[in-house]
Amino acid sequence: MVRPAWELCAGYRRAVSTPQQAEVVVVGAGLAGLSAASRLAAAGVDVHVLEASGHVGGRLATERIDGFVVDRGFQVFNTGYPRAADLDLPALELGWFERGAIVRAGGRAHPVVDPRRRPGSALGTATAPLGGLREKAALVAFSLRAGYAPVDRLLARPETTAAQSLRRAGVGDAAIERFLRPFLAGVLLEEELATSSRYVDLLWRSFVRGATGLPASGMQAIGEQLAGRLDPGRVHLGTPVRSVAPGTVGTDDGPWSAGAVVVATDPGTAAGLLPAVEASAPRQVTTHLHVLPESPWPSALIVLGQPDGRLVNSAVVSDAQPRYSPDGRALVASSTLGPTRETDVRGEVAAAHGVSPSELEHLTTVTVPGAQPAALPPLQLRRPVDLGDGVYVCGDHRDTPSIQGAMASGARTARAVLRALRPTRPGTTGNG
Repeated sequence: MVRPAWELCAGYRRAVSTPQQAEVVVVGAGLAGLSAASRLAAAGVDVHVLEASGHVGGRLATERIDGFVVDRGFQVFNTGYPRAADLDLPALELGWFERGAIVRAGGRAHPVVDPRRRPGSALGTATAPLGGLREKAALVAFSLRAGYAPVDRLLARPETTAAQSLRRAGVGDAAIERFLRPFLAGVLLEEELATSSRYVDLLWRSFVRGATGLPASGMQAIGEQLAGRLDPGRVHLGTPVRSVAPGTVGTDDGPWSAGAVVVATDPGTAAGLLPAVEASAPRQVTTHLHVLPESPWPSALIVLGQPDGRLVNSAVVSDAQPRYSPDGRALVASSTLGPTRETDVRGEVAAAHGVSPSELEHLTTVTVPGAQPAALPPLQLRRPVDLGDGVYVCGDHRDTPSIQGAMASGARTARAVLRALRPTRPGTTGNG
């Protein structure tokens, strides 16, 4: 039986009757909307959140299938994101992936692991099939620059595509094709490395400086934690918004009046509600979930897809977060960028983990269309969130296509709303 996590939460339910009036109405209970709403509530603002679906967290959705915790696509939380500071990380009970990945070449598995965390892995990483010493030194130099140069300096560098930037930095074909391209494709959801070099620098910085993990109860727990900061009854599930205008929000239950309206939906919905917004989410991903009797690996590392394959990556997610499995069996998540059938990739998944295809028990397959916006050059950071007349917009399409971008835009929007509603209140300055 599949039970969405929201059904188990006591803090919010589907709306039955609502007050139809609030100081601020936030449309959408994803991370951007909840980040904005929780900040506004903490400042004493009367804020209500209207959400069309039956759960909070937006694209961070989790369900249970046969006892396994299944996220909507393979997702991880990165503590290197600056907005990670907004969360109570211990309460999420994160389980961790090791910093690195497994590269398969010549029929062998080669762990490429951050030697700062596991010094004993330095020799194996140094001898991995990622090119000669010069190319490997260029990869290390790229990581050090992205990880530790000031952000202003990173953003001041000439902007190109990620592929052009990496090659100009001297990173060789072997490192790009076997390591960086499949690793980044799993995050950017595109294989051409056409994404802005500035965004990839910022993204790589988060991997160098942070750790990646999974909450004990699934990625949706991040949204649920933010929603839990609002008073009961302030999040209205199952309440689709049909129209937005200054001071009013139209729903099937009638209009809401508000001093400010924040549209914090997916890009397509935002563009439909607000003609001034141009946004799209062209990236998609398909994730196949399998169960193995036990994990074939000694540690939690992502296995990268090979250049001639369909898989972007595959990971035993229960190695990182044991509570994703109800009984100690291994839960495997394997992703492709195009829609694929489980039978199309079963052989690749098995080969990635060195097991027989017959050992894989297919649990479910999830395709996420519009998984995230593109971040092509020129990168548009900190796009305006104040549209005038008391209407605001936030989401990862206003910053970067990531958890960081969604939460950062929500924080910026909350500051902009507070400047309008509480102009003399301390701490409401800042760039909207």
